[in-house]
Amino acid sequence: MRFQGRAVVVTGGSKGIGEGCARVFCAEGGLVAILARGREAGEALAAELNHTGPGRAKYFACDVADHHQLRAAIDGAAAEFGRIDCLINNAGAHPAATTIDDTSLDDLEALMRLNFVSTFAGCKYALPWLRKTKGTIINMSSLVALIGQEHSSAYCATKGAQVSLTKSLALELGREGIRVNAICPGNVDTPLMRDWAATLPDPQSALDRVAALQIFGRMATINEIGKIALFLATDDSSFLTGQAIEAEGGASLDY
Repeated sequence: MRFQGRAVVVTGGSKGIGEGCARVFCAEGGLVAILARGREAGEALAAELNHTGPGRAKYFACDVADHHQLRAAIDGAAAEFGRIDCLINNAGAHPAATTIDDTSLDDLEALMRLNFVSTFAGCKYALPWLRKTKGTIINMSSLVALIGQEHSSAYCATKGAQVSLTKSLALELGREGIRVNAICPGNVDTPLMRDWAATLPDPQSALDRVAALQIFGRMATINEIGKIALFLATDDSSFLTGQAIEAEGGASLDY
């Protein structure tokens, strides 16, 4: 019950890593605001979490690329729970492999709005509430923000921007008691990962190859990433701020 009675806002909270965060925080007694575009998945997850408890969850329809919707959802969560103690900027997308030659500036701008501008806006709009609770911000970046990825220059740039924002905000907000950190996951077993594999001739072989990249011979689970977020949101990490935690199962080692 390390988050009992405290409220967390999770963007992209209905599936994948966001779902893992919602499950972990609710299991620790948290009040969980699930922000997502998919109403059916969001409401189903909220209903399940409310049934299992011990925390409570509520779904808020939100396309984070529309900052007006994002502000309304954050304010709605604060009104529902009476507080916000943690913001997890998780919503985002990873386009198919595309060279810089084939990446249009319109596509780049749209991806930047979804992956990065929404993170900036989420921080901005949650701050009045986080100041009251001396809360935390967690930005879900990516390992490739730090090591790069071929044919993903636009995506890597958006994720790198999240890391830079994390470090700058940690400086700006630290004296107010607000901590800001990022998680940089490697390969995680999510619906998005399985959708990618399904586009290939042998999906299971593709998933096996990805799993073999980690020292443990498997991908991370969504709950494992959620547990790292919980650590960063509680006093267990009280002396950590401005960090980009590489949650990658050793995949970047021994090159």
